[in-house]
Amino acid sequence: MNWTSWLPLRALSGWTAKDLNGDLAAGVTLAAIAIPEQMATARLGGFQPGMGFFAFIAGSVAFALFGANRHLSVGADSTITPLFAGGLALIAASGSPHYLALAAMLALMVGLLVALSGIFRLGWIADLLSVPVTTGFLAGISVHIIVSQLPGLLGLPPETGETLRRIGEIAANLHLTNPWSLALGLGVFIIVFTSERISARIPAALIGMVLATLAVIVFDLKDQGVEVLGALPNGLPVPRMPTVDFQDARALVPLALLIAIVVMVQTAATSRSFVPQDGEAPDVNRDFVGVGAGSIVAALFGAFAVNSSPPRTAIVAQTGGRSQLSGLIAAAIVLALSTFGGSLLANVPQAALAGVLMFVAQHILRWQVFAKVYRQAPFEFALILITMVAIIVLPIETGVAIGIGLSLLHGIWGSTRTEPIELAQVSGTSVWWPPSGSNAGEQRPGVLVAAFQAPLSFVNADRFKRGLRDLIDARSEDVKLVVLEASNIVEIDYTAAQALIDTVGYCRDKGAVFAIARMESLRAQAALKRFGIADLVGTQRIFHSVDAAIKALGPGQQQDEVQ
Repeated sequence: MNWTSWLPLRALSGWTAKDLNGDLAAGVTLAAIAIPEQMATARLGGFQPGMGFFAFIAGSVAFALFGANRHLSVGADSTITPLFAGGLALIAASGSPHYLALAAMLALMVGLLVALSGIFRLGWIADLLSVPVTTGFLAGISVHIIVSQLPGLLGLPPETGETLRRIGEIAANLHLTNPWSLALGLGVFIIVFTSERISARIPAALIGMVLATLAVIVFDLKDQGVEVLGALPNGLPVPRMPTVDFQDARALVPLALLIAIVVMVQTAATSRSFVPQDGEAPDVNRDFVGVGAGSIVAALFGAFAVNSSPPRTAIVAQTGGRSQLSGLIAAAIVLALSTFGGSLLANVPQAALAGVLMFVAQHILRWQVFAKVYRQAPFEFALILITMVAIIVLPIETGVAIGIGLSLLHGIWGSTRTEPIELAQVSGTSVWWPPSGSNAGEQRPGVLVAAFQAPLSFVNADRFKRGLRDLIDARSEDVKLVVLEASNIVEIDYTAAQALIDTVGYCRDKGAVFAIARMESLRAQAALKRFGIADLVGTQRIFHSVDAAIKALGPGQQQDEVQ
């Protein structure tokens, strides 16, 4: 292992003075985007808005120290905030000291899980959620955000409890809507929505928040019932280890596991989407360490779990960011605001933050993916709907668990549907290919070439064994040679090995030689040796190509092969 790749500040390696202008521009733009977004996301999670600043500072500094990606931005994130807020609300009252302590402990647990996954190179966990399930998950989260922010947008009292009940309460109180709050919130939403169509670099959320605050001051809208944030406390909290009792910590474990998986999925997707132009390969595992460290530091300051942000990462890349110095510059600006500028935020209307989150909610609804999956894969579209409904109707962490379970079951189901197929030789070539209507190919007398296009495992072992026997029995003439074209068999587990052993025995009972061709996977080759299959088949009957197997073992070549 190259331990130099794990040294701190890797995301700043190779930095030169000529990169300063790009990082400075990206850092200022990132801060302008992050300030209103982090406040709104903290409020979404049941925290005072300034806590979002601490989450952003912790995530940015920790990732700059321990991450690898030069553009990735880490901080409070609207994808996981409803998830942990819904889970914690089942244990403690939102915003209470108990709730805050639980959130900090949850951040510590999530951070450790994500960081350890990176250290032990468990990046494959990020592939547990398929695109349809992820789309359904984000759609359900979007509905949660909308429902949670409607009271603030309409100037109504906040609602708690199950999503459907909250929708009913909001509908019953619509006649109490404060028109000033609604105008402010919709105004911010329209500004952000329109600006994004022009350029994502425009700090539209900050502009909207400033204009809404000026409107509150100029028109004295507090007297009209418009709720404002009030002055935020200046300074950073004293770092300390979060403490909760053992029962509470144990109750947080399932929620921590679910959030950690979501964080890893989003981090991996973001890291792979934004890579340096110099061709440096993404290091997802190292990025897990950086994001996990961000949650650990956030926990020490009493904040909540953080996540990578695709939109903010895109802003850094588009505005010329060259390294994580841009994130550090943005963190320094946010730190200055949280330390000295709490009073500047006193007249920010709650409806303005609701407008920002309403934009976020519609932004994470992947309508194009909805339409594409519906047209191309109707069955997988059902996964989107089931996941979305589960997250909306059930406790949110239960919905996420169901989504992960559906994703895994869908993957397993795909493997179970694999059947052995008979190949035919493409005329005039040495290529063996599945026959089609336009090109049926050629068969060799007495030779069956079969392929299995999936890893061999317990979920499809019996299907493989029965399918290959059926292909042998279906041939009108006696089969003298069976060649398993194994280029797609990348793994063989114990159950599948026994099925393969049984298949070899069945071929011999039928008077046929069994050979293996093109088994390219090193893991599959090791399995052949480990389970004794290589000795059973004979190393002399394992070939690099189908043609080589037929030339050596085909009818008329070696009559003494069958033992």
